[in-house]
Amino acid sequence: MNRDSKTTSLWQGAHPISHLTGASLNKGDADIIIVGAGITGLTLAFWLQEQGRNCLVIEAGNPGFGTTAGTTAHLNTVLDTPYTDIIDKFGKSGAKLVAEGASLAIHRIAANIEKLGIDCSFKYLDGYLIAQDQQQAEELEKMLGAMQKVGVEADFSDTIPVPLQYKCSVCLKNQAQFNPLQYLEGIARAFANAGGTILQNTRVKSIEREGDNLNVLTENGNFTCRKAVYATHIPPGLNLLHTRCAPYRSYVMAAELEDGEAYPDALAYDMEDPYHYFRTAVIDDKKFLIVGGKDHKTGHHENASQAFTALEAYTRNLYKIKSVPYKWSAQYYEPGDGLPYIGHLPGADEHIYTATGFSGNGMILGTLSAHILCNLIVDVEDAYASLFSPSRIKPVAGFKNFVKENADVAKRFIVDRISSEQLESLSDLSKEEGKVVKYQDQKLAIYKDGTGKLCALHPVCPHAGCIVQWNNAEKSWDCPCHGARYDTTGKLLTGPATSDLKQIDIS
Repeated sequence: MNRDSKTTSLWQGAHPISHLTGASLNKGDADIIIVGAGITGLTLAFWLQEQGRNCLVIEAGNPGFGTTAGTTAHLNTVLDTPYTDIIDKFGKSGAKLVAEGASLAIHRIAANIEKLGIDCSFKYLDGYLIAQDQQQAEELEKMLGAMQKVGVEADFSDTIPVPLQYKCSVCLKNQAQFNPLQYLEGIARAFANAGGTILQNTRVKSIEREGDNLNVLTENGNFTCRKAVYATHIPPGLNLLHTRCAPYRSYVMAAELEDGEAYPDALAYDMEDPYHYFRTAVIDDKKFLIVGGKDHKTGHHENASQAFTALEAYTRNLYKIKSVPYKWSAQYYEPGDGLPYIGHLPGADEHIYTATGFSGNGMILGTLSAHILCNLIVDVEDAYASLFSPSRIKPVAGFKNFVKENADVAKRFIVDRISSEQLESLSDLSKEEGKVVKYQDQKLAIYKDGTGKLCALHPVCPHAGCIVQWNNAEKSWDCPCHGARYDTTGKLLTGPATSDLKQIDIS
């Protein structure tokens, strides 16, 4: 299966998801169209289909193409935003709702697994937060107090499951883990069996109001619906949410250990910034230690592959490693105030919804988003909807001018053709290397493939006019502003852009 990255995750490599298409679609319409076939989109589609709604899921790639296939699938009641911060910003009652919502998401995942008989290695485990110095210990003590205030089952522990030197630790009860692609495949099959449709390899260009219906414009024709949901990690186009969500990349490795007894039977997290996270996965009776970390803002690291080197060195300092068969990275969006945005898409038609800003908790918050959006769509009162509503974002002064000025920014380029000799003289590239260079007062994105063939692109991201940067870990062009990513030929891998980078003819 394909993913929005060059690297292959453990889940992809071990058990790639089947190419599911669902039932045949006889008419170009549905009650509800959901854009995106990750955990958010397919969970929502399944629950709505169960309630008698006719749903169509439209996916630009294949199910699991985005971050769902790149997650490490920790299921936590403690999120990346500490409860100390959530209490400060949203009050104790708001923080209690967050804790209840995270617990609800784990229970709803477990219920889906039991009901549908999904074999995805789901397991309840303890989780551990680990402080390694006095400053971290004091911070952890405050975090524990906040957790206990909002009902998270947690307390200090005398032991930890990983070989770190530590000052103190907190044990969290009723955490969990699973295989995300096996779970997603089970949900996708259940949705298709209930009469739902998954349309793959089809990018949605826009959604517009047309009379009583919404008209969903795609590369492969148009479809109509009453309500629509962008379950696309972050909604495409230019939207207020892009001013409140920052894209980050996180790096992961799956290693086989020399000592079969060294694998942790728990989830673990240190308190570095960015923090490291640990878990064990068992696939075909083979154990893997999963370690992640070294996060940075997308497009803001000159040598992204160094993150893999640093992560492996960190892990080898703790464990005797036999092999490292998988290394991969994945993207997430950090919300401005610490909580995700789930509900009506700001500035859009009242029947268009979205969910974004999951930070590093996509499996939990994607499931919670499906729960909230399902209730909103079927007009059932939801206890969490107000807290997570995107309407808490206040309009940004000058945003309309920002949209107007950036809508056609890519058209300002005048270079259409350049010779390969000129490209070679601009930059001495190694094979499979990319670089942004200057040519006649303009910038070009140049890549040399494994055979020595050059590809030149206009480096202006068509989303908002930022200049893309080369990612040598994933062999991609990444936008440092809002996280759009493109392959070496300029093809869009992930939004919020809706079109490719323009190629330059090489004579």
